Amino acid sequence: MFANRITIYQKLLFVLLFGLFTSYGVHAQDSLATATTDNADGGLAKPSDEVYNTGKTLWEQNCTSCHNINAEKKVGPGMKGIFERRDRAWLKPWIVNSQAVIASGDAYANKLYNEYNQTVMTSFAFKDEELDALLDFIAYESEQEAVVVTDTDGGNTVAGDSGGISSNYFNLLLGVLVFVLILILAVLFLMVTILNRFLNQKEDLNEADKEIVNQKFNPFSIFQSRAFLGGVALIFVLVVAKTGLDGLIGVGIQQGYAPTQPIAFSHKLHAGMYEIDCGYCHTGVYKGKSATIPSANICMNCHNQVKVGSPEIQKIYKAIENDKPIEWIRIHNLPDLAYFNHSQHTNVAGLECTQCHGEVEKMEVVAQRAPLTMGWCINCHRQSAVDHAEGNEYYDRLLEYHEGTKGKAPMTVEQIGGLECSKCHY
Repeated sequence: MFANRITIYQKLLFVLLFGLFTSYGVHAQDSLATATTDNADGGLAKPSDEVYNTGKTLWEQNCTSCHNINAEKKVGPGMKGIFERRDRAWLKPWIVNSQAVIASGDAYANKLYNEYNQTVMTSFAFKDEELDALLDFIAYESEQEAVVVTDTDGGNTVAGDSGGISSNYFNLLLGVLVFVLILILAVLFLMVTILNRFLNQKEDLNEADKEIVNQKFNPFSIFQSRAFLGGVALIFVLVVAKTGLDGLIGVGIQQGYAPTQPIAFSHKLHAGMYEIDCGYCHTGVYKGKSATIPSANICMNCHNQVKVGSPEIQKIYKAIENDKPIEWIRIHNLPDLAYFNHSQHTNVAGLECTQCHGEVEKMEVVAQRAPLTMGWCINCHRQSAVDHAEGNEYYDRLLEYHEGTKGKAPMTVEQIGGLECSKCHY
């Protein structure tokens, strides 16, 4: 029957409209967690691939532990708008040796130095072309339309490129589609009403036909249909499967792990306020495979005179009296099958502790910041340019050979065997 077909079309359009509104709602909910900022210069041209990749490597290798590419402050100021505050002629010597710029009496340098608690920025012996590449990368990336996303582990924000369809354009397109569907639905209802009146005027309709013509459309019947229930069941199975898969992939990953230690030791106080170097307590960090956990006698170098009456310090005295080590709980653990050498990364590569462990000097209770997965390590080796301590002839010769064959493109850890299985696995 024609009227029966109309009823089917009604239900089909209702399902489409319901799905479209659902998609729109999901997208709107995602949009609440994102915000876009306009490109300040109207579309800065992207540097060449070689310059961009060189600058990106230098940025990720040396700058990300202290600076954000957007306007948000980290250890130091954010990079957005940096070229409105200072020009390149000022920025280059600042990057190479900020202490010399401060000592010269530069008013802005001293203002910056005091604003950030007199924290001295690390000096970088970059070549002039490396400085240009780094500044070109910062100029381009800091002014891009960025997406700011709430981080799940502490409310921090991260910025990314705005690739793909913009949020505003997607909303506009979705709104137009919703409007068109509403118009179609209205026209269909009008047609059904007219046809019902026409069919009711016919005298040759039997009782079965009249029942179909005069039946009322119940939108809630959609939720009782097999198609709808099957769809809901399928979505439920997929969500459960995805959750289970994520759980299996996450086995062994302890990102965010922050156990309660036997003594309430504050890194924020010791490494932050009093600026005690990591190597003072973790004596092996620059010269051994393991950073080592400090022994009680290292604590006593200060606490035989400082806060001797503190209940937490008394725990150290008790450990010494009983000739038993303090049972600190290890936070950063690698599988036994993986080999990692601290000195290779801190002494030879010159990495800062914060690159893997985060801003420990701001942590009251230390937590594992990085996932420490195989993929995380491999990605770092693929992106990190080779940097090493001065006077290391082995790396000097490698870099010389690389520059002679590959040009100015930075040599990454991957290119010196950083992805060979035997490097990390026995």
